[in-house]
Amino acid sequence: MVSRHLKYHINDLTADLLNLIWPATCQACGERLFKTEEAICTNCLTQLPRTNYHLWAENDFHKLFWGRIPVMYATAMYLFEKESPYRKLIHKLKYKRMPEIGIVLGREMGYEIKDSVFNEIDLIIPVPLHPKKKKMRGYNQSDMIARGLSEGMDKPWRADILKRDTHTTTQTRKGRYERWENVNSIFSINPKTSVRGMHILVIDDVVTTGATLESCVAELLVNGASHVSLATLAFAHS
Repeated sequence: MVSRHLKYHINDLTADLLNLIWPATCQACGERLFKTEEAICTNCLTQLPRTNYHLWAENDFHKLFWGRIPVMYATAMYLFEKESPYRKLIHKLKYKRMPEIGIVLGREMGYEIKDSVFNEIDLIIPVPLHPKKKKMRGYNQSDMIARGLSEGMDKPWRADILKRDTHTTTQTRKGRYERWENVNSIFSINPKTSVRGMHILVIDDVVTTGATLESCVAELLVNGASHVSLATLAFAHS
């Protein structure tokens, strides 16, 4: 019988051999990854155009919701700029079946905000996809971000609480009012769960007008959440 130690050694050798033949590369810059790196190289992670919004209460992302819906805290990890090489990371995460990008970036954001006011949150909830869209993509990209964020913050996450009941059309190229109308009242709380008295952190990939997040916040507050905060990987100025 092969010992467990030998099995691990064989697996490591196999992984090393495969990496020689098909080396893993950074999804941002294309350079070869080191053995300890996953999806994005350390250099690119350190070069992310960070906003530091988690340190600034009256940031542009938080202001987006002023007068619309009560949001406790709001942060975005980086700006979604047209010329940024990191913009393609979101595209690969959403459309190229690369869930590991969401996990890595979510974990990085978790490390960054865990010692800020966001440490007050009780539970992380990703913005849900409609089952049809989730089946088409193979996964919900916000689930992947929430999973990584949970690891980085050491906070629990659940994807079975908030449900998307209506399959909406894409938000791309819609104006602010059209986006709000497209997602108004499309979410509901799973009746077998509860958010009563909890401070919820809602997670998404990119925010532009905030219409989808506004709808999520409204549903959570109506169902008894004490506070709702928001975190996204990127913020695109509309």
